[in-house]
Amino acid sequence: MRDGSGRCVRHPREQWVKRPDATKRITGRKLQRLRKELFEREPLCVLCRERGLVTLATERDHRVPLAEGGADDDSNVQALCSPCHEAKSLAEAVRGRGRCTGLVHEGRGVGPKSRETPAETGR
Repeated sequence: MRDGSGRCVRHPREQWVKRPDATKRITGRKLQRLRKELFEREPLCVLCRERGLVTLATERDHRVPLAEGGADDDSNVQALCSPCHEAKSLAEAVRGRGRCTGLVHEGRGVGPKSRETPAETGR
């Protein structure tokens, strides 16, 4: 327990390593230009709009996460509001942790397939 992780020497935590085949992320000025173009095309959150709500989009989201093999291009992006993006990202993280441990959890209550947005449920 000398490394500060709270684990004994016999049970160390595996260090995270980026996959060699991971999708390269777009960053910098190019990302800012793509965000601007997306919000000009789609100013409203697509998940809220599906539910009949009008919410300004603030997040450039990947429909298929890069960690799950999605491309970082226009064919795989959508405009979301912050609450919908946060809920979708949380569901993706839970799914990712489930893949690491062998347990896969179904997202419930929020996300692209639920009937309520985080704003509606107060989450």
